Amino acid sequence: MAAAVAAGVAPVRARFLASKEQFHAYLRARGEPGAQAGGSGEEEVEKEEEEDGSWQSEPPAKRARSEDLSQDGENREDAGAEEKEPLERKRARGQNKSRPCMKPTRYEQSRLCPSVTQGCAEKCYFGPRCRFLHDVSEYMATKPTDLGRSCVLFETFGKCIYGVTCRFAQAHLGDGFQNVVNTDLAKQWEGKLPVKNNLSKDLQHQLRKRKFSFKKADEYLRGLAKPHRDGGKGGKATGCSTEEQEASNCATPQEGLGDSPECAVLPEQGEDPKPDALQSPSPIKTAGPVTDEDIIKLRSCEKKKLEIQGKLYLAPLTTCGNLPFRRICKRFGADVTCGEMAVCTNLLQGQSSEWALLKRHHTEDIFGVQLEGAFPDTMTKCAELLNQTIEVDFVDINVGCPIDLVYKKGGGCALMTRSNKFEQIVRGMNLVLDVPLTVKIRTGVQEKINMAHKIIPKIREWGASMVTLHGRSREQRYTRGADWDYIAECAKIASPMPLFGNGDILSYEDANRAMQMGVSGIMIARGALIKPWLFTEIKEQRHWDISSSERFDILKDFTNYGLEHWGSDTQGVEKTRKFLLEWLSFLCRYIPVGLLEHLPQKINERPPYYMGRDYLETLMASQNVDNWIKISELLLGPVPTSFTFLPKHKANSYR
Repeated sequence: MAAAVAAGVAPVRARFLASKEQFHAYLRARGEPGAQAGGSGEEEVEKEEEEDGSWQSEPPAKRARSEDLSQDGENREDAGAEEKEPLERKRARGQNKSRPCMKPTRYEQSRLCPSVTQGCAEKCYFGPRCRFLHDVSEYMATKPTDLGRSCVLFETFGKCIYGVTCRFAQAHLGDGFQNVVNTDLAKQWEGKLPVKNNLSKDLQHQLRKRKFSFKKADEYLRGLAKPHRDGGKGGKATGCSTEEQEASNCATPQEGLGDSPECAVLPEQGEDPKPDALQSPSPIKTAGPVTDEDIIKLRSCEKKKLEIQGKLYLAPLTTCGNLPFRRICKRFGADVTCGEMAVCTNLLQGQSSEWALLKRHHTEDIFGVQLEGAFPDTMTKCAELLNQTIEVDFVDINVGCPIDLVYKKGGGCALMTRSNKFEQIVRGMNLVLDVPLTVKIRTGVQEKINMAHKIIPKIREWGASMVTLHGRSREQRYTRGADWDYIAECAKIASPMPLFGNGDILSYEDANRAMQMGVSGIMIARGALIKPWLFTEIKEQRHWDISSSERFDILKDFTNYGLEHWGSDTQGVEKTRKFLLEWLSFLCRYIPVGLLEHLPQKINERPPYYMGRDYLETLMASQNVDNWIKISELLLGPVPTSFTFLPKHKANSYR
């Protein structure tokens, strides 16, 4: 019986269960004779799995469960069985830190110069040192074959900026390899920006040459450097009482700049009480009429409010929470979206790859960005930089990242144990921002020592507009269930500040139970990766038995959004493939509603081997990298020669 399966395994109906051998044999045979993938009629390239010792073997936990199911569902209770496994066969954990990196030079040997693609070959950026091809005919002779007859960029915008390098170029190339333009469609997009928050060359130059002005941040940081009455350095922001802090937060514009933390730095007796931060600022160059907001800093009570209570919040997800994925979630009903975690020091240096994480699609009506940093100087400056250069509705501080690379530098979860720096960061960022500031935290650092209930009241006093609490500690990572009872306790402590809860939401029942805990709203992370239509299920209060063809259409939309975002040339196609494969490492955990013994599926229950209702459904259930690559080939054509892929997390796949 399916109900007797080992703990931690999803309860799939007995008639759908299969052994590992049956599962892979079915996929190798491409299902029943004459069957097609979801009725789509797509041709699939069949490849035999290679035995390579450098790849991960199948996780022992997965093997154990398949053996349990083959023995009439009897649960093996030999606790020492896994310990006897050889070291290299133990279940892989953590990140694949040495993943292979496919560089553009490996995608295609001969690349066309960007100046030719953009129609200004006579002004080559590289001059005589250029190593790219300038002869279009020579490039076309070696260019990989096109992947399709329709280009999403041409069909959407009326023009494909990648011209002859587009892998769907036959849709918009005329005589003499000229790029065809649909003028009527192109006019509709004139003056419109489908994606905002791009990094301009001028701003990048200012950041790299350190010519960007951080006036407000510098004033705040000078205040922190002043000496205290005890003769020590002014590094602490806790030199005044709570009453004095609240008085400062409610000060009039003439008494202080917003909720400036100058109360934290008390002057010596006999010293001029007026700090440098309150001196008259130099004239600001303006364009258009000058308003009161240009002269007088808004107080915290006058700032724009973040009215998202009761809304569905898509969590900032590193790697997988990219713009195309957020567009998918918006389509299914996500109300609030947030960009991937961006490192403040990289943003201050003008790194293009980091600024790409801040991009906002025009369909994202409530959008924020998440910053990670360990020190008040870089975080405050970065907040001021973003406040002046991009359009967001809120800025979030990441105080929940558990990975060692961030934690050991004092960022992420480490800030929960560095309350002095944490306070300086929150106060400083709140001072320089014109939009609400939010904070995302965990229950604590150590597994059995909760800290959030002590920190949340302080965060409220420091000026944050909202807190999101993930119901696990750093040590737990994603093991065991999220502690929603503790989240409910913290929600009461946080009042009247809104608190969103996060953890283990994979069904509308989970969402309903979470909202009954007294939280202001819920944040959804892994649940959205496993099934992005979860937002629809919550809003419509139903289980959606989505078909394999409908799921395949979602993947088609993602690839189209990816080609639109990352480009339709070879480099853009392979970048889209990379992020599609990362997402498939989560999508394979979904078990169709019609196959479950009882509802709902729990997020920490791993699926056993099972046969889907058609070939494509079975293929999508595979946790083998090679099968994910097959799915990508149905959408983006054959992979390049010597293509390799490893998921970000070791436990997500095996070969």
